[in-house]
Amino acid sequence: MGFLVGLLLAMFLPAAAPTSQSSIPLYAQRTSPGDLEIGGELAGLPAGATRYLHYDDLLRLPQETATITDDNFRAPTRITGVSLARLAALLGKHADMIVAICYDSYRSNYSPEYLAAHDPILVLRVNGQTRDRWPKAPSGDRLTPYVISHPPFTPRFKVLSHEDEAQIPYGVTRIEFHRGAQVYAPILPAARWRGNAMVQDGYLIAREDCFRCHSSGGEGGTMGHSSWIDLGNSAARDPERFRRIIHDPSSVLPGARMPGEPGYDAATLNALVEYFRTFASLNIASEPVAERESKP
Repeated sequence: MGFLVGLLLAMFLPAAAPTSQSSIPLYAQRTSPGDLEIGGELAGLPAGATRYLHYDDLLRLPQETATITDDNFRAPTRITGVSLARLAALLGKHADMIVAICYDSYRSNYSPEYLAAHDPILVLRVNGQTRDRWPKAPSGDRLTPYVISHPPFTPRFKVLSHEDEAQIPYGVTRIEFHRGAQVYAPILPAARWRGNAMVQDGYLIAREDCFRCHSSGGEGGTMGHSSWIDLGNSAARDPERFRRIIHDPSSVLPGARMPGEPGYDAATLNALVEYFRTFASLNIASEPVAERESKP
């Protein structure tokens, strides 16, 4: 644990080690479909630069090993790979957040708190096998080029009936190093709403869950084609339908890929409605939805 803490502290230093001093070479051009793109704020490089890491070079870094069972590996599976905290210490500049982007435009955001609590790993071997011999995901999708997982997961927080969820994306093609305040800025409630407890609860849930597939201001995933404003309009226009979509998407949208949240209670669903409606572009009354709906 002391080693991990040291790595995390390195992420907050005024400047990370120059790229030329890292123990892994960076390439300006892609040489293989399996190269890992890296971007964001990279040490020693201009903002917005993209570089590439080779799989074989990643295999030469110090490795972490864990035995896991999760949604990608339903039977106990031994994974080996590189700690995301180590990659951040090697490559990130002023970075306190790591963003993993997948081939289907799904994203996972790893905050300093998540990194410290769960020590996620960029998986390089599965049961000792290199990725050319990896199984497919239970959905039938390919896991390659990269998967992120971690040792057995214990939730670190709970907001209403939403618990901290494992961020275990597969098909990871790019990793970016960012400042969390910039990543979350487009979805932060406006100042007038920050004293509203329901809106704040909805925000904490949405940024950990909905932000993986839905985007705002250039941040977040685009796997779900509805933007943050689209979601806000939906929550404001028809809050009951919005709740049903969250609870059981396929009951409203046949064939929806979005996973449902059947464990969410009324308070949790209401918090999400209250939060998202603050982003609506519609001319909706400012009173809370729960109060408006109770009126005859």
